[in-house]
Amino acid sequence: MTLDVLPDIPRELTGLAEWAACMIYVLLRQNRLRPTRLALLSAVALGVLVGVQAGAGMLPLGWWPVGMAASAACMYLFLYAATSAPVRDAGYFCARALVLAELVAALHWQIHCFFFLLGDAHPGDAGLGGPARVLTFAVVYVAAFAIAYLVEARHFRPSQPLDVTGRDLASAAAIALVTFGMSNLSFLNASTPFSGRLGFEIFYIRTLVDLCGFVALYAQQGQRLQQHAKGELKAIDEILRSQHQQYLQSKRSIERVNRKYHDLKHQVGVIRAEVDPRKQESYLDELEATIKDVESQSKTGSSVLDVILTTKHLECVERGVDLTCVADGSLLGFMTVMDVSALLGNALDNAIEGASRVEDPQKRLVKMALFARDDLVVMTFENYFDGEVRTEGGQIVTRRGDRDRHGYGLKSIRYTAEKYGGSMTVRTDGGWFVVRLLIPVPRDFVRTEPTALEIS
Repeated sequence: MTLDVLPDIPRELTGLAEWAACMIYVLLRQNRLRPTRLALLSAVALGVLVGVQAGAGMLPLGWWPVGMAASAACMYLFLYAATSAPVRDAGYFCARALVLAELVAALHWQIHCFFFLLGDAHPGDAGLGGPARVLTFAVVYVAAFAIAYLVEARHFRPSQPLDVTGRDLASAAAIALVTFGMSNLSFLNASTPFSGRLGFEIFYIRTLVDLCGFVALYAQQGQRLQQHAKGELKAIDEILRSQHQQYLQSKRSIERVNRKYHDLKHQVGVIRAEVDPRKQESYLDELEATIKDVESQSKTGSSVLDVILTTKHLECVERGVDLTCVADGSLLGFMTVMDVSALLGNALDNAIEGASRVEDPQKRLVKMALFARDDLVVMTFENYFDGEVRTEGGQIVTRRGDRDRHGYGLKSIRYTAEKYGGSMTVRTDGGWFVVRLLIPVPRDFVRTEPTALEIS
């Protein structure tokens, strides 16, 4: 056995590595505890993990897996309590922290043995006594965990929900168990086909296997993010196409309505000649006013915006929502029809949906403004809302049950704005939910005659 030649990692150092690995993932989460509570919980967790490792070291060798299972359970509880993460998310972090802790501890001990124990007259002296040993320990641990934090920060952003599935957790746990088992196999039994037998080389094998496990978990998370991004883009693309199809359908419907009204205007003269002139006069005046009201909604300077506003105005009437709009549609000439319909359609849909939830009919209000400021197109969408905004990981999420089909409205708006170099901000102010878009006007864009439309 290797332990007869070179001592294995002191249990206290393993416990410290496990605690530091957990802290990496705690710090990568936005929804962690307040600093004072986190400091207190971290201190307790450090003592527990070091104590569990020390206690496991007193058990017979055959009980070693039980001690490690207890240590892994403590790591999980620490991560779960410190990050307020869902059960599966905490398990996913625990698997990664376990492999990372094994990797750093194995790397440090390999370096430690190479410089301080090989060739010593008393190789059994495994302590960190002496400035050189302490300095080596500090440099390796600090550098390794700092690099791990920077590497993992590319895949774990504080504002991004983790959304770990059962399959993701099972894969991560399997990688961690296989890595942990293979890296320590030589220390349990040197008689298997996969065990090392040449002293110091066993440490090298353990470090290499732990590194492969960490790389495998890193690749798994990268693949998860790639699949999630593809899913979001697909959902956003479906929304864009849906909004565009709605626009085309609404445009055809409005064209049919306009043709009908055009015919009715020619029939007014005939109707006026009918019997009972007072009733007919009153009816005709009302009919003409209706025609003018509908026609007045199609003069923003953008045929796409005309169709969207007309359609949303009718929807607001049906849902008891008061829509007020001041818009210069000529500013949208540099955007494609599909992008205009997606951006404005989603923004108005969200605003109308939010306003319709308000119990007080007098507060079911939606305001839209579209105007130019310097070299920017400014769009604001405001609506009264019921005061409830659901967030996860700092992001607003849908209140509907089917998240696979809903919840991408704001993402689609942001995506479209950023496509043109713009930005989107969301805020709540005095009972109002406000979405504000700033999109720079291209230098080569030539506007048509500015038009301002006001609907109330």
